[in-house]
Amino acid sequence: MAGHHPPPPYGTPAHGPPQYRYAPPRRPPRRSAGGTIAGIVGGLTSLVVLAILGMSVLGGNGGLGARAGPASRGTVARTTATDNKLYGTGALTPVRCTLPRIDADAASMRRFMDVLSDCLDASWTRQFAKADISFDPPKRVFWDQAGRSPCGTYPSPGASAFYCPANNTMYVGLRHIVETSGGEPLSHFAVFARVIAHEYGHHVQDRAGILIYGHQEMDRGDAAVRAEASRRIELQAQCFAGAFLGAERGTLPMTREQYLAMIQDVRGRGDERLPPDQRDHGSGRNYSGWVVIGYRGQRLEVCNTWTAPAAKVG
Repeated sequence: MAGHHPPPPYGTPAHGPPQYRYAPPRRPPRRSAGGTIAGIVGGLTSLVVLAILGMSVLGGNGGLGARAGPASRGTVARTTATDNKLYGTGALTPVRCTLPRIDADAASMRRFMDVLSDCLDASWTRQFAKADISFDPPKRVFWDQAGRSPCGTYPSPGASAFYCPANNTMYVGLRHIVETSGGEPLSHFAVFARVIAHEYGHHVQDRAGILIYGHQEMDRGDAAVRAEASRRIELQAQCFAGAFLGAERGTLPMTREQYLAMIQDVRGRGDERLPPDQRDHGSGRNYSGWVVIGYRGQRLEVCNTWTAPAAKVG
């Protein structure tokens, strides 16, 4: 349909400086090199995206936060993000996740992703139950061939993973996740697990109602406000990923080498070299720092990027 553009996906940029920017209002979004938010849709598209996310939120049970008001005409109160019920649920309950070794074939990576996703399903289902919020796990598309989603086609140059809120689905390339890792050895499993846990984190935001509030902020006219809202979304997904990996450290232990590989990989994905109004993921220091905050703190209250000072989400 003329003038209709797919809703933006969420995800991690490719290894190295991400090549993305926000599109001007009423222009189609540009996809990032890592299947990330790469633009702000305007006009009718924004209303469609907000309606999709609004229905997702209203389909839940209490996902609008402890003191948030009801959704009205596609809008959600700020407390949905700043005072969400999930923040008061403490640490994720360990589900004793154990992962198969990754070998050099796509089938092996698929097994790894499926087992990890099952663990994430179990972990976050329990966490949402603590908050008395209904939760449906995301759908998964682990691709080895090109395809299309409601958020666009895949792969795009350098893309490895994204979350599409239009159909609540994680999309991850079985080979692309390795190709965009900068040549990490497969033994550094946490580099790849963090990507899956990050995309899952966007689904958590979606089901908790946080994502629709983020979209409202990103739909505002000021480019700086839009970029900061995007960073708060992405950095919170980083923290949620770290919280999961930290909760599972008993059965997913990392050597110092594996831990440092994960942190260095994430730090290399910062966007500090881009112009300020195009920085929609955060500096390498913050992009890696929020993983560490989640991993060490584990309690979801530490992942509240929406009340963090601007310097922590820059």
